[in-house]
Amino acid sequence: MECPKCHSEFKAIKYEGIEVDRCIKCEGIWFDVLEHEELKKIKGSESIDSGDPEKGKEYNKIDKIDCPKCKTQMIRMTDLNQSHIWYEKCSICNGVFFDAGEFKDFKKYTLSDFIKSFITKERK
Repeated sequence: MECPKCHSEFKAIKYEGIEVDRCIKCEGIWFDVLEHEELKKIKGSESIDSGDPEKGKEYNKIDKIDCPKCKTQMIRMTDLNQSHIWYEKCSICNGVFFDAGEFKDFKKYTLSDFIKSFITKERK
């Protein structure tokens, strides 16, 4: 597979028996269906996200990408509890792509994130 952001190769990374694909250049991570949710629950799994968050922010500006598996245009998503986290999701295979640093942030749900999500829900 090829990275949907920088078109470099992916390298398979395994953590606790779950295999994901990390780009060798931009260090974004491809998760097959629900792998990001499974890994979120496992202590220490943020270590798979070894990329530079600043580099990830630059690649996050690229929002029109095709799924590396299905070649379908992916949809930009926002995490419900952490609205500052944007990632891309395939509507066909349900795989997701996180830019460098986003999975670490996704795993780290802070008090500030809780308050922001609570305020957002109250406004609706």
